Amino acid sequence: MDSLNLQTGGLSEVLHAWASAIDAFAAAQLASNIARTSVYARRQHLGHLAKRIMRAPWDVTSDDLAGYMAQQDWMPETRRGRRTTFAAFYGWAVETGRVAADPVAGIKRAKASAPDPRPVPDRVYLAALVQADDDEALWIDLAAEHGLRRAEIACIHSRDISETLIGHDLRVHGKGGKTRYVPLTRAMARALLNLAERGGYLWPGDEAGHVSARWLGKRVNRLLEGAWTIHKLRHRAATRFWVAAEGDPYVVADLMGWANLSMVRRYVKLPDERRRAVVEAASRAGRPLAHA
Repeated sequence: MDSLNLQTGGLSEVLHAWASAIDAFAAAQLASNIARTSVYARRQHLGHLAKRIMRAPWDVTSDDLAGYMAQQDWMPETRRGRRTTFAAFYGWAVETGRVAADPVAGIKRAKASAPDPRPVPDRVYLAALVQADDDEALWIDLAAEHGLRRAEIACIHSRDISETLIGHDLRVHGKGGKTRYVPLTRAMARALLNLAERGGYLWPGDEAGHVSARWLGKRVNRLLEGAWTIHKLRHRAATRFWVAAEGDPYVVADLMGWANLSMVRRYVKLPDERRRAVVEAASRAGRPLAHA
């Protein structure tokens, strides 16, 4: 393949080459039953790369990719996520004969950051609810009280709400095409059932029929004070689940949609009173020391 870069083809040709490659990759991902939410995120990642790398997709070298990633001010988890996308894209390109060598192979995966759970404080959460409209209030509580991701909220369909013997459950379409069921509070069940009466997606939009996760997240984030985000509302949900479950990590992981229990440590902030109670109980003032 002739080299296609800014000197030979122009920026418009480079972006056209990327658009075609991304469309083909996305189609292959969907054909492999990768969740639409994951495919959408990977499209965004690759689109960001395409506008900054200045080379057509099959001309990108390991040095090009490393230079691009080095320039980005990303958190470790973001960096790991982008590398995962690039590895999936170029792995597919190698398998389909579009490129001979995988440029991602020369870039090591970033180490995971130390757990730093930051649940949104009640003051910030309640202030956001006061400012929110009816839809925004539901989105906030689906994240803060039910543990849903923004992409999971965006694609709720009327058929996802089911009645059980003791209430209503929500079928959640999670990451990687995984499905889980989350019990709804009575107030949330009533609100969602009212929206479900019209049928279809509860929040219609242009993203495969529903609103986009990015747009929904921005709507919620602007209501949260300072640097707090809708994702940190999930930290709040996980922490409150952990307290209500008396520290049972399996219940928390099940509700949050995690296969790996280590995620509990990344999201759950141990309440100060619980930690203090442990220290007090373990001290000599809390319990007499045994005599040798």
